[in-house]
Amino acid sequence: MPATGTTKPLHELSIAEAGAALRAGELTATALAQDALARIAALDGALNSFITVTAERALADADAADAAFKAGIDAGPMQGVPYALKDIYDTAGIRTTCHSKLLVDNVPAADSVVAAKIKAGGGVLLGKLSTHEFALGGPSFDLPFPPARNPWNPEHIPGGSSSGSGAAEAAGLCRMAMGSDTGGSIRGPAAYCGTVGLKPTYGLVSRRGVFPLSYTLDHCGPLSWTVEDAAITMEVITGHDPLDPASADVPAPDFRSGLGGDVSGLKIALPRHFFAQAEGVSPEVLAAIDKAADLLAKAGAIVEEVTIPDYELFNAVGRVIMFSEAFAIHEKDYRERPLDFGRLTFTRMILGATTSAADLTQAYRLRPGAGGGGQPPAAQAVRRDPLRLGAGAGRALRQLLGRLPAKLADPDHAVQRHRQPGDVDAGRVLGLGPAAFGADRRAALRRADGSAHRGADREGAGPDGAAAGDSRAQAGGMRRRCAEGHTRCPHERG
Repeated sequence: MPATGTTKPLHELSIAEAGAALRAGELTATALAQDALARIAALDGALNSFITVTAERALADADAADAAFKAGIDAGPMQGVPYALKDIYDTAGIRTTCHSKLLVDNVPAADSVVAAKIKAGGGVLLGKLSTHEFALGGPSFDLPFPPARNPWNPEHIPGGSSSGSGAAEAAGLCRMAMGSDTGGSIRGPAAYCGTVGLKPTYGLVSRRGVFPLSYTLDHCGPLSWTVEDAAITMEVITGHDPLDPASADVPAPDFRSGLGGDVSGLKIALPRHFFAQAEGVSPEVLAAIDKAADLLAKAGAIVEEVTIPDYELFNAVGRVIMFSEAFAIHEKDYRERPLDFGRLTFTRMILGATTSAADLTQAYRLRPGAGGGGQPPAAQAVRRDPLRLGAGAGRALRQLLGRLPAKLADPDHAVQRHRQPGDVDAGRVLGLGPAAFGADRRAALRRADGSAHRGADREGAGPDGAAAGDSRAQAGGMRRRCAEGHTRCPHERG
């Protein structure tokens, strides 16, 4: 259904375009919502991007937005615009599951800060989106809901953990989808699905009411159709929250102020060696990076190749912090309901039970600004010289990963295999008896392997550890890359 004054279908309108049509009286929020709901009904059966569709809420929000426009009330650029939330954002009266059996019946009493801000700004909530379980383990087939698929090719994965956000946005099911990013969970799905994804500066967006993965690493941000739409969303959701300890009490930037400018004089660092040495990188990817750098240089930017110092050290730092904090959040459920975790989440997160206070302290010393507060002296020193503490702390962190069995030190590979005698003994680490992690747990893992993960060691397992082999009929042979040959989103963004 085209909007008045444009040949574009409604689902291809950006937030800025839809907003202009709404304010000109050429379009109603109800028409936008109805079109989005019809598109979800027609397409999402193959994509699984939504866990919960809130049709009644969407139509009520749209009716309220239309009434506000008629009354001359404009609550901001999201008024009347359909959006969706990754299912880790609390929504009052609407379940928030984190894509997990552990929270399948969880209905929050209050909205997260981000949800409340968008609601106050007149946004139209379409529903809650798929994620990897607790924003960590996936794609998984032993959870209450199926994993989201890539709209470019449903046989491929959309990236994660904001998998449903990337898929829904690329498929034109919503105008904006909120995600979260701890180690790439906004940027990855945006790259896999061909959308814009923004990991905001730490502290700009409140995380209160968003289920945490890692307290000191989590960020909330949008996936959108255009860069301008990401800027518009940031205008709505940015702001100091005194009840979020990591929230920055700083003036909100003018996110749209630089959209009309050019890149003349902009200095861009290009760590080409990092991309060139990445495992499994294709010539096409390197060629695309080089072409982008060349185009930026021709447009006036200053592109300089740089070398990233000791990336593996900082990768180790991130893993130690993330898994330690994640395990601390979920320790009670590990002890009391271990079988209710999906296998991938369970096996990845258990790494946090093996780290010591000394390991975590060394990781924090090497990470500038950990904790969201002021810069401690050690962190300030590391910011001036990132390798100043490398001789001691760096060696200790490398040794930590070296002490761990290889199958858990590299979870991207370990999670697809049966438990082996050399794996970390979760029962011993947690002090649990055999009823939780002994024969019963191993039998459960074998059953899970036999159904959803069987054959992942054989040819056909995806580079992200996606299930394959005998489970291909269920898993659909999902792969890491988008469909070959595509140069644009299949929905042809004009």
